Amino acid sequence: MRHGRTAHNAERRLLGRLDIPLDELGARQAAALAGVDDLAGARRVLSSPLARARQTAEALGPPVAFDERWQEIDYGPLDGCRLEDVPPEVWSGYRSDPEYAPPGGESLGSVGRRVRAACADLVDEARDSDIVVVSHVSPIKAAVAWALGMGDEVTWRLFLDTASVTRLGVAPGPSLRGFNDVSGRPSS
Repeated sequence: MRHGRTAHNAERRLLGRLDIPLDELGARQAAALAGVDDLAGARRVLSSPLARARQTAEALGPPVAFDERWQEIDYGPLDGCRLEDVPPEVWSGYRSDPEYAPPGGESLGSVGRRVRAACADLVDEARDSDIVVVSHVSPIKAAVAWALGMGDEVTWRLFLDTASVTRLGVAPGPSLRGFNDVSGRPSS
């Protein structure tokens, strides 16, 4: 699942590795996610260590383990920048080449490699029990690309809202079971 909303999300700012907590709506969204039936029964919860994901994961109830591979993409010095202020060449670089990284930042290809490794590490366990991973937009899109057997360039064709649930299956092989489900969360 993607973490609940933050003030940076509400202000349409790039939010990569900045450690920003949930805002009031985000905290309500996280609490609502704890009531989603198939999430409440999960025996294991993994999370990015960033505050917004950690707070969302902790609202679910079970103990939370942290895995840095589920952290958001690193935008480097652009982190926190308003979306409309990001130089157009950065967006075109990201869209045209999965290995493009802005100066001091990270590429979508790098995110994809670390997330594919994290997914592969969970496959055996996920065959026997549900695992909830609380993460961010770029890693979740990378996990979807992994499940679909697609390259990282597909991430530009996916929209993922805050406090949304994406379901992946692993048996008999990776598959996408649900995407961007926001039915269990408050929107205001």
